[in-house]
Amino acid sequence: MRGDIYMKDLRVIFMGTPVFCVPILEELIKETNVLAVVTQPDKEVGRKHEITFSPIKEVAIKNNIKVLQPIKIKEDYEDIISLNPDIIITCAYGQIVPEIILNNPKYGCINVHASLLPKLRGGAPIHKAIINGYDETGITIMYMDKGMDTGDMISKASVKIEESDTAESLHDKLQKISVPLLMKTLPSIINGTNKRKKQKEEDATYAYNVSREEEHVLFNKTSKEVFNQIRGLNSWPGAYAVLDDKNIKLWSSIVSKNKYNKVPGTIINLDKNGLEVVTKDSSILITMLQLPGKKKMSIKDFINGNKKEDYVGKCFK
Repeated sequence: MRGDIYMKDLRVIFMGTPVFCVPILEELIKETNVLAVVTQPDKEVGRKHEITFSPIKEVAIKNNIKVLQPIKIKEDYEDIISLNPDIIITCAYGQIVPEIILNNPKYGCINVHASLLPKLRGGAPIHKAIINGYDETGITIMYMDKGMDTGDMISKASVKIEESDTAESLHDKLQKISVPLLMKTLPSIINGTNKRKKQKEEDATYAYNVSREEEHVLFNKTSKEVFNQIRGLNSWPGAYAVLDDKNIKLWSSIVSKNKYNKVPGTIINLDKNGLEVVTKDSSILITMLQLPGKKKMSIKDFINGNKKEDYVGKCFK
């Protein structure tokens, strides 16, 4: 029932903000009639407070599509409803969409969520999939309701999480599968043939936005937990640990099986293999880090500019 003309007549409002959503919007522009884009308000960035548009706004401007940026969508929704969309499609928009919008389009509001629901509901499912040690994750296309990612599921696609994955590489994997899954699913939403499935609340887990506290690496965890935390925050916002009252960013690591009768956080060694730090169960080798005010550096570059004796014996806090 999909036919090109039929899909081209589909009146769509797209709601999203980060770069993850860009391929989805670009495909919708090709395949449907995108009436408008709803995205977060512009932000001031850097010391110069330069106004920066969201990646989704950039795509909309490039394609001469109307842009709406309500500060609080719960209070400012009339312009969205007045466009009379057939369907609203969201992906990482960043605000809770009120019921008055959810109940408006004839085909409903659907969301492209970056996890295998009901696992990892919330705003940071990519980061938390790695931090929490998941072996796989994926994309879920779902109907939206008033809860946070609690609506009925329509379709899914999964990806394996490799030990080499970071939040950045997993982001790219999920972004790649999101577009074909959405475009394959859309016709079943329009013609009512999809088999929507309720989520089991007892299976739900949550992936709330990463807090500053969660960026702080404490080595009283297992080496695997520290390893997952570091790669789960790479490349944004980045994990850090405190040494000599300075925040040192930790970008990559290797789990070691070496065991020491030392306080977790104690630096044992510094050589070409890494900065070795004691953990709860063994140790971990930090292989890429960043000192305050400096660029990221490999352990090889770090050794060239720093003395082993200035670090060994000290303890991260």
